[in-house]
Amino acid sequence: MSLLTNVMDHSLDDGYAEAAERKKADGGGGMPKTLRAKLGLAAGLVLAALVVTVGAAQARVAAPVVAKEREELVDRIESETSAADKLEKSVDELRADVNARRSEALEKSGDGDRPDLVGILSGAVAVHGPGVKLVVNDAKDAGTDGDGRPRGTSGFSDTGRVRDRDMQRVVNGLWESGAEAVSINGQRLTALSAIRAAGDAILVDNRPLVPPYTVLAVGDGKRLSAGFQDSADGLYLHALQENYGIRTAISVADDLKLPAAPSVIVRTAQPITEKGTS
Repeated sequence: MSLLTNVMDHSLDDGYAEAAERKKADGGGGMPKTLRAKLGLAAGLVLAALVVTVGAAQARVAAPVVAKEREELVDRIESETSAADKLEKSVDELRADVNARRSEALEKSGDGDRPDLVGILSGAVAVHGPGVKLVVNDAKDAGTDGDGRPRGTSGFSDTGRVRDRDMQRVVNGLWESGAEAVSINGQRLTALSAIRAAGDAILVDNRPLVPPYTVLAVGDGKRLSAGFQDSADGLYLHALQENYGIRTAISVADDLKLPAAPSVIVRTAQPITEKGTS
C-alpha cells in the first residue's frame, strides 16, 4: 500500500519536476515574453485557422459535386443492370425458340420417339426424373497428406483438394453405371464436355466451378447408386475419402431437374441408300 500511495502522490518523476523548475527559473517556460515571439505565435494561430477554414469551405463546395457523381453512377448501374436483364430474357426466349425449331425439324425426320431420345442424350433439352445426388468437397484440412495410392506420384502439393481428374472419374463412373443425364453445379454435360483444370480451379466447358461440387445424375436411383459405389471409380472416390479426407455424400432422389446445355447443335446422320450411291 505504501508503494501505491507513493505512486499516486508522486505521479510525476522527480527529474521531470526539477527540469521544469529550472526552465521556469531561466524564463524558458510559459507564454512568449518578447513582442516578436508573440507576433510569431499569433501569426501561426491565424495561419492554422485559415487552413482549417479553407479546407472546410472546399469540402462544403465539393460535397454537392461528389453527391451528384455518386447519384449518376448509381443511375448508370441500375440502367446497365436493367439492360442486362432484358438481354438475358431475350437470350432465354431465343434459346427456347431454337429448341422448339430443332424439335420440329427432328420430328419431321419420321423417327418416332428418336428426336426426344437424341435431345436427352445430347443434352440439348432439359430433363427431370429420379436419380442420385453426389456431393464432392475438399477436405477440411486441405493440406493433409496421405499415403494411399489413388493419387500416386501426381506431384500435387495439396492432396486434400478435389482435382479435375477426380471429377472426370466420378462422371465417367456415373455414365458407366447407367446415368442418362449428368450435371455438375448446374452445368449440363454432353458428349463434347471437357473437365479440365486452370491452376487450382476446375473448369467444365471452360466455366470455372467452386466446391462443393454437386453432381446430379438422372437414372434408376437405387441401381445407379449401388452400381457407382461398387465400380472402380466409386472405389477410387472412397479411397480419396479414406486417405485424404475428401468429403463425399451420395443419396437417391425421386425427382432431379437438369437444365439443357447451352449452344448445343444436334445433328443426325442419315443412312446412304444404294440409290444415293449409284
